[in-house]
Amino acid sequence: MGRDVSGPEYLEGRVGDYLVQRFTAAGLPWARQPVSPGRDNVIARLEATVPRAPVILWDAHQDTVPVENMTIEPFAPVVRDGRMYGRGSCDVKGGMAAMVAALERLLATGGPRMATVVFSATVNEEFGFSGAKAIARLWDLPAADAATSDAAARRVVGRRPVVAVVAEPTGLDLVMQHKGAIRWRIRVSGRACHSAFPEQGSNAIYPAGRVILALESLAAELLTRNPDHPCGPPTLNLGTIRGGAGVNLVPDLTILEVERRVLPGESPHEARAEAIARIAAASGDARIEHDEPFLESAGLADATTDPKAAAWVEKLTATARSCGAAADRTAARYGTNASVFTAAGVPSVVFGPGSIAQAHTADEWIDLDQVGTAAEILAGVVAAG
Repeated sequence: MGRDVSGPEYLEGRVGDYLVQRFTAAGLPWARQPVSPGRDNVIARLEATVPRAPVILWDAHQDTVPVENMTIEPFAPVVRDGRMYGRGSCDVKGGMAAMVAALERLLATGGPRMATVVFSATVNEEFGFSGAKAIARLWDLPAADAATSDAAARRVVGRRPVVAVVAEPTGLDLVMQHKGAIRWRIRVSGRACHSAFPEQGSNAIYPAGRVILALESLAAELLTRNPDHPCGPPTLNLGTIRGGAGVNLVPDLTILEVERRVLPGESPHEARAEAIARIAAASGDARIEHDEPFLESAGLADATTDPKAAAWVEKLTATARSCGAAADRTAARYGTNASVFTAAGVPSVVFGPGSIAQAHTADEWIDLDQVGTAAEILAGVVAAG
């Protein structure tokens, strides 16, 4: 989540190690794709058994949010009353487990497979989508030109899929649209001095207060725009403020982190530009710098506008309903890797076990029956004639 951390219990390395062991034991081709130090995507491939079959992508992110203030032991899974408790159980290890189990089921049954499945376990979804963006770059990279670090991943990924299924806790419904987001840091500068002589300095917190009021006003206004959109209105949130080193010092810097959520079809760049203009109008001659965004993604558009993807969405819907799921087509206010894949030319749908109401919670859990049903559905879509 952008913090300076170190040690084997941080980042996704041990999750990737486990997946590699699992795919090796199953005999599935796999590759690791370095994204940043200690953070590798893991990609596996299960070939179709029929000629000229399409490729579909199954994606689940490896990372989780932090564990502060949890009321359960985060990484000691407990099963009680059909639920598994633990950080990431719902978001999104349950969905990942369903996809891995479906791959192994398809391999073990030996029946016809109507599509080649590429499974990507991506890193850094919660904070920056960098893992999904690294996967998307592979589709435009000629195999012969792949860098050494990407060569194996490029071979496993192969050609661009016709559709992607992105695991998130949707309760076995299909999320067809969701918001995108742009996140960036604002730096408000002043001049430090001793607090006994504050007039000799320039307190960076005061103009930061004007920035905050401008953002608050814009956030309230955004809630009145498009209030009836299936994804809800566009939103703005000021998430963190850092400034000052002590009460007896005049602070020379305040840093704010801002998130602007955008609707499908809304430009993240233009949304950020509007916020910057509002801040400039409210803050006079204050020294304010806006860092480049550390996350930028458009919203997810409905995959069924693409005929090839629509056929697979119909298969997913029909198979889910045959397994007892409602499989309603819905919209969401959150964002996922699906918007990254869609922007790269792969229409995407979000689907998986669990409820978003349990994601990121102090006692995070998932219904294990739903995990099993999700695996049955995913395998059924590929095995169906």
